[in-house]
Amino acid sequence: MPDVTDATPPVASHGRAGRNLPAAIGVGVGLGAYVVLSLVFLKPAFVLLVAVALALASVELHQALRRQGMTSAIVPIVVGSVAISIGSYLAGRQSPVVFSTTSVLLAALALTVLAALVWRMPGGADGYVRDVAASLLIIGYVPLLGSFTALILAGDQGVARTVTFLLVVVMNDTGGYVAGVLFGKHPMAPHISPKKSWEGLAGSFVFGIAAGVGMAVYGLHVPWWVGVILGVCLVGVGTCGDLIESLVKRDLGIKDMSSFLPGHGGVMDRLDSLLVAAPVAWLIMYILVPGG
Repeated sequence: MPDVTDATPPVASHGRAGRNLPAAIGVGVGLGAYVVLSLVFLKPAFVLLVAVALALASVELHQALRRQGMTSAIVPIVVGSVAISIGSYLAGRQSPVVFSTTSVLLAALALTVLAALVWRMPGGADGYVRDVAASLLIIGYVPLLGSFTALILAGDQGVARTVTFLLVVVMNDTGGYVAGVLFGKHPMAPHISPKKSWEGLAGSFVFGIAAGVGMAVYGLHVPWWVGVILGVCLVGVGTCGDLIESLVKRDLGIKDMSSFLPGHGGVMDRLDSLLVAAPVAWLIMYILVPGG
């Protein structure tokens, strides 16, 4: 999730935050309510949200890459995005003797890659490598990384683990917003994201570490230092995820991936930090939180 000081300015001015705050807040509250209710009452509904989000993000990246003449195999990619996320969750809920989560994830990933390679074959040799490269970029960037969110939920204390992951990344965004708007003066990566500041990054670390420690102690029931590790690592990779998407958009000559989410831009503009943070969060909690 981007530091809001890096957000694309809307047509009308909405202050230093550079986004339509009423629309952004409305969409954020709606999505937040769905996430909370699904995690509390019906976890498969949350997995469905993950699958839909990954499918939409894949479509956005597909459309963006077409600007450069790169046409991915979007149909098998969308099907694979759903299969990878839902399959990983279902396998994670079963006994390892019956289903191996790793085997299901790798099988779904391999079949998606194979389908993308075959899907492009009728188009002939001209541009085959270019288009296949676009497909593999989307598969590796979106459904593969995003599937770790389903794996986090599938483990013991799945809800607490998922809330920890989401809350730390959200606080990364919130801390960057608050500190960036109030104190942001020194650009952090002027050639990639000119409005992202060192002050915003400091705010991200403060908020992210606080969320990590709170969830570690009261949610996961592990030592406080596990929360510090979660906070530092997830803020670090989350910031990298924001910058990675900024590089992609700059290279493709676009400001937002789409306008699917009013006040936020595209789905990818909301998932950028979450995608790269998901496998890191899963690994840390797998190692340091009992029952991973």
